[in-house]
Amino acid sequence: MLSQTTLGIAGFAMILLFMYLIMSKRMSAMNALILIPIVFAIALGFHDAKLGKMMFDGVKKVAPTGIMICFAILFFGIMIDAGLFDPVIKKILKVVHGDPMKVCVGTAVLAAFISLDGDGSTTYLVTCSAMLAVHRKLGIRPIILPALAVLENSVMNIIPWGGPTGRVLASLSVDSSQVFTPMIPCMVVGTLFVCFMGYRWGLQERARLGVLDITHADNKFTVSEDPEADQLKRPEKFWINLVLVVVLMTCLMMGVLPLAILFIIATALALLVNYKNKDQQARIAANGANAMPVVAMVFAAGIFMGILADTKMVDAMAKMIIAGVPESMGPHFAFITSLISLPGTFFMTNDAFYFGVLPVLAKAAAVYGIPADMMGRAALIGQGAHLLSPLVPSTYLLVGLNKVEFGDLQRFALLPAICVSLLWLATSVLLGNITL
Repeated sequence: MLSQTTLGIAGFAMILLFMYLIMSKRMSAMNALILIPIVFAIALGFHDAKLGKMMFDGVKKVAPTGIMICFAILFFGIMIDAGLFDPVIKKILKVVHGDPMKVCVGTAVLAAFISLDGDGSTTYLVTCSAMLAVHRKLGIRPIILPALAVLENSVMNIIPWGGPTGRVLASLSVDSSQVFTPMIPCMVVGTLFVCFMGYRWGLQERARLGVLDITHADNKFTVSEDPEADQLKRPEKFWINLVLVVVLMTCLMMGVLPLAILFIIATALALLVNYKNKDQQARIAANGANAMPVVAMVFAAGIFMGILADTKMVDAMAKMIIAGVPESMGPHFAFITSLISLPGTFFMTNDAFYFGVLPVLAKAAAVYGIPADMMGRAALIGQGAHLLSPLVPSTYLLVGLNKVEFGDLQRFALLPAICVSLLWLATSVLLGNITL
């Protein structure tokens, strides 16, 4: 029987090794997600039929996300092929006057509004569909768009109908007004910081590229990279396609059906509206090529998470974090929890941290008179960097849409993401919402 310490150390080592290998580009993210946890599991003695069950359990958990991502990429790919976003992109290009700085700030602002629906995948799909061609047209570095999208989505991810805050409210049995309302100033500060990063990166791009003169932009500008893109355009179907997207987004926000089912239906309708039978298969094949690497990554992440959870490594990691807090530091539990939440929500899933670690921390803090709602706010501080964790499926969608490497995104955006959390902590302390 393995000790909790052994399992905990193995869990942290596994995630750190994964990050090192993909950030140094010694392994691809998909291979690392599959092979590294298998090696660790075998080394720990899990080499019987249970190992297969662990992996399959993880795959089953991410299956709805994988299906949703597959059909979401197909749907928005079809909309791009049909030219739905061309007028929007042309308008954006005129408004920003070809200035990379304005484009970057505008991307951050757009991501903030789209993130209000509480779903990261939707934010990435809409933001990237609207802005990717603009960034490419101006020659902006490919890593900037996904970095701005993930940073702003991290800020907006703590809205009550988003995942993290909902878990905090459920695990501590507190009201959203107690936890979320005091966090609103943090969201404002975080959004301003992301816009500042967009401004800073935009100035760098302006210095590198200059301002593109688009006063007489080519009216034939197209979004698709397909050499036969003009033949795929369906300008006469613009309003039908727009209505389809609006209805889909409305149903997503209202939760009419599961996300995966909504995108399956929307994809079928998009194909039916825009293309004949023989062309439909060609569109599926063309856009499916973009979907497969992302979907494969999500299922690979399922293996990683399945082994991490079912070997009890994640439980041991949680206990090690809790045990690392000296009893003498009890009166400062809220502040300590905010610091713990950064690595805690990065190295663990939100479920593991908020349902496994937080209740224990809150119970210990109650002995020192620290209220549960303050502990809930402290536990949300780490969300600034959570979405860059290898355990978040939607981030694989983001890198897939932008054709960048996961390790490159981590290397570029992780420090600004940590700054978001630190700004939240400073704001909360200044306002008295978290006590030192």
